[in-house]
Formats: sequence, structure tokens, C-alpha cells
Amino acid sequence: MSPQDVGLEGGGRRRTPGLRREEVAQLAGVSVSWYTWLEQGRDMRPSPSVLDAIARVLRLSAAERAHLFHLARVELPLSGPDYPRTAPPGLAALVSALDPHPAFLIGPRTDVLAWNAASRVICDFGALADDERNLLRWLLLDRLGEDPRLESTAKNTLARFRAAHARYIDHPDFAALIAELEERSPQFRAWWPRHEVLADQAGTKSVDHWRAGPLRLHHLQTVPTSHPDLRLTIYAPADADSRAALAGFVAEVGA
Repeated sequence: MSPQDVGLEGGGRRRTPGLRREEVAQLAGVSVSWYTWLEQGRDMRPSPSVLDAIARVLRLSAAERAHLFHLARVELPLSGPDYPRTAPPGLAALVSALDPHPAFLIGPRTDVLAWNAASRVICDFGALADDERNLLRWLLLDRLGEDPRLESTAKNTLARFRAAHARYIDHPDFAALIAELEERSPQFRAWWPRHEVLADQAGTKSVDHWRAGPLRLHHLQTVPTSHPDLRLTIYAPADADSRAALAGFVAEVGA
């Protein structure tokens, strides 16, 4: 970066073409001596706001900013006031291309943002109304009463929802979902006070689908590094019979 990049005059001789220490300190709103001590690695505890200011001055990318906070042993600030409500086009295309392996993408509130044809062996998300296309809501209000074997899945989904809820604890959409589930789901009322949290998950489960037949599926829920607020869930056949059944199902439903 040159001084002109940040609106400073570039006069005078410079040993290097970048910004001087004094200029970084000025732009970040800290004293030169404090910034010097920071560069020297002295025992300091910079605040998140100061680290954010330095990151802005140096025009750090999201990954570089996170690296700066990790090096300083300072917790990254919470997410902004809102949360992702739509699937990024690239991730939506990836989910679609994963057929015949079931896959779907969920947001922090467990809203299902993208899904492929094969995911119908889990749920026909496309048949749900927009305000009902929520994985936690679907499990607790629609499926758990019909299939008690989904209790573990519902508990794990709730635990991941609680972990995400901490980042949006005052958001009215999260509060509205919690209020609805408290009113309508006895399982939610029993489990929510336990304060269980869970991050990503992997394992193998059996699905007895009315159309595709019995399936054994490996499953993985992971965080796309490009969009850390989202979760990508992928299922893969655990045996040859399940692989053939999935391929036939996807062909039948017109993927």
C-alpha cells in the first residue's frame, strides 16, 4: 500500500514503498508508541476495536483479519445484526451438482436455503411453505411424532441451533422460532433448558424411505470456509444397495 492509497501525501524519501509505522498508527487512531510496542510483540491486550481499525487500515481480507485476531488471542467480534437468508449462487450450484447424493444447505437459524433432488429421501423441502422450510421446526413439529427414531437427530439439530443462537441472541427471527417451538413442541420445552451445544457432525444413519426403500447413508455436516455462518449437509451411500437405490430414485424424480 502507498500513502496515496489511503489519502496521505507521499512526499519524502522512504526506505520501503509501504506505509510508515507512524502513518498506520495515525490512521488506526492509536499512539505511535503503542503501535510500536504492538509490532515488537510486547505483552499487550489490544481491544477488538483497535484490531478492527488496524485491519481496515491494512485492508486485510476476512481470512487475514481472523488471523490477526487469533495471533493477538482476542475473540473475533460477533456477527452483524442480520444473518444469511439466501444461498450464495456458487454454493447452491454445488448442492445441485452433488446429485445423486442428498445435500442441503442451512443458515444459522436452520432455515434450508438450498437442496437437491436426492435430498427428498430426507425431506421434500420444495413442498414446504417458505416459512416452514426450517430443519429444526420440521423435525420437532412434523417428523418426530411420526418417527421417534429421529430423536437423536432432533436433539443434535437443536444443539447446533443453540450454538448459532449465541451469535444472534437478540434477533427477533430467532426469538420467534424459539417462541413457536416452546408453545408447540414438548420435546423443545424439555431439551432447551439443558443448554447443550454442538458444532459439526458426522456419522452413519439408516433411512427407510417409502419410495427409495431402505438406505444406509454416511452423513457429514460441515462449514463452507467461504461462508462460515452456513452449514452444508451431505449424505453418501454406505453400501452398494443404497448407491443403486439412490441413483434410481434421483432418475425417477427427474433430477
